[in-house]
Amino acid sequence: MNASDFRICLFVTLIAGIGVNGTISGANGQEDHKPAPKPKQEDNQTVSGKTQKVPISDIQKFCLNNIGILKDARLRWQTAKLSELEKRLRKQIEELDAKRVEYSQWLARRDEVMKAIQENVVAIYAQMRPETAAQQLAAMEDNMAAIILGKLTSRKASAILNEMEAGRAAKLTNTIVGPLPATIGGKS
Repeated sequence: MNASDFRICLFVTLIAGIGVNGTISGANGQEDHKPAPKPKQEDNQTVSGKTQKVPISDIQKFCLNNIGILKDARLRWQTAKLSELEKRLRKQIEELDAKRVEYSQWLARRDEVMKAIQENVVAIYAQMRPETAAQQLAAMEDNMAAIILGKLTSRKASAILNEMEAGRAAKLTNTIVGPLPATIGGKS
């Protein structure tokens, strides 16, 4: 028994699909649950309707005699492959966790910057003359104008709304207040 024969036998076993429990795998990789053949000197083979005795080669005898060793070797190989895949999976999970932490930190910084920007914009409108602020807020999107008006003092917001066109001022007020419950609006 030399190393070359062992490698050939192992290769043949892996290719042929001899399962861990000694069964031979079918074409689709499923085990047929047939026990491994017993070593014999000759196998019967049918050729053109006639049965002939075909001698078993030395490699086949070797493989059949060492099936237990081959199963163990295949099991060790599969275990090593699974361990390698598990390590790669754990590494990818760690990388994804690091990215998640990085993104959450980035979002926290972005939220802080956006809050500071909103405060600065509100401060700018608070310093403007009501006529000028009314013109600019009238040209703005409803939600953004409502947010700015909602953060101003009530005195400053009322002065700006007083300078606006009545329809636009009413629309912004409705956006700030939101929909009223039916009992407050006079309907029961």
